[in-house]
Amino acid sequence: MSEVKVIIADSNQLIRFGLSAILRNYEGIAVVGEANNELDLFEMITNFQPDLVMLDFLADGFSVDTVNRAKQLNNKLRLVAITSEQSGHTIVNALKAGVDSYIKKDCDINEIVDSVKETGAGGKFFCGQILDAIAKESIDVEELNLSQITCEPVSLSARELEVITLIAEGHTNIQIADKLFLSSHTITTHRKNIMQKLGVNNTAAIVMYAVKSGLVCPNKFLFSKLN
Repeated sequence: MSEVKVIIADSNQLIRFGLSAILRNYEGIAVVGEANNELDLFEMITNFQPDLVMLDFLADGFSVDTVNRAKQLNNKLRLVAITSEQSGHTIVNALKAGVDSYIKKDCDINEIVDSVKETGAGGKFFCGQILDAIAKESIDVEELNLSQITCEPVSLSARELEVITLIAEGHTNIQIADKLFLSSHTITTHRKNIMQKLGVNNTAAIVMYAVKSGLVCPNKFLFSKLN
């Protein structure tokens, strides 16, 4: 698997340094630049051709328009928004502008790393806190017109399909975490993200989706519950 080339964009030097230090500890991720304002970011996108940008679009020197303009420079660019506490509507505006994934600055390290890996692989990632913020304001992400952002509709990532399959096979969050070499907190986040995308609120509905989609055989699920 090739490396995901990442640019970190934030006006706060400490944040840039911290994120860079975290990501450089993981194989498959290469931090190729750090931008402290919009102009620096656009120059780096042109020169370095990154796969992904981690951006605080609310920081000084950036705006939500930065998202759209960055994607105009490179239509294959993936973008993870990383901000502090924001309203659901601020998050939705970012998604409409072209953000692919959204996490908070106080997320744990596993969620930060997962957001880069999932988004770099073409998926979408929303930390549990972001999903909660959207849910509290009764905003239905599935009803947003996101067709302008990518060439395909919001869909489940490969990792989310793995998690759905394991849930349907009767595994607990801890067991799934062990199988996928992730933290149980990250699996909980994936579960919340899956339920948000599917518009369901319980495990039974996830299992039903897995069966209807052909991810698992009904007999396999039933037998796993009998053993």
